[in-house]
Amino acid sequence: MKPSTFFHVLSLVATLWLPMHAHAGPGHDHGDHAPAAVQGTALPRFTATSELFELVGVLNGKRLTLYLDRAANNAPVAGARIELEIAGTKLQATPRDDLYEVELANPPAPGVLPITATVTAGSDADLLAGELEVAAPAHPDAAAHAHAHAHSWKESAGWAAGSIAGLMALIFLGRRVAASRHARAGASA
Repeated sequence: MKPSTFFHVLSLVATLWLPMHAHAGPGHDHGDHAPAAVQGTALPRFTATSELFELVGVLNGKRLTLYLDRAANNAPVAGARIELEIAGTKLQATPRDDLYEVELANPPAPGVLPITATVTAGSDADLLAGELEVAAPAHPDAAAHAHAHAHSWKESAGWAAGSIAGLMALIFLGRRVAASRHARAGASA
């Protein structure tokens, strides 16, 4: 077989073989082609309402962001004084534009934390109560393990054997084609 014919056959094999072995990455299941679900966890939050105010708190690590609105029209309340009591610890909220922030000493432990808020806005004052449920952190390896796509050695060996058999068949076919061309060229001379 001429070297150029061999390289043509080899490039044909590579063209056919590579798409079969392309790996799409995590989340590719080779099953039905539904899009992978987006997974994530929502930040823990609480709500506390009264006839005057609605208070929503969102916990991100040690930072608790508070959103205070009027109950009557859902308008943000700026310049209010908010004092929180979280599981027995009193904290003063710091105003930041249309929201308020509280920095905790440590991230709270998993569980349900009772929260009481004393809100003073102008001549209005109210006491609000709610509960913040902090979930236990997910095991870090659980998500990685769920998305990992590993092939067993038997599957890899089967693909390798099939690839070698396909390559041998193409080489055999290439030699037969080359031999028949050589025979026709010799007969016409």
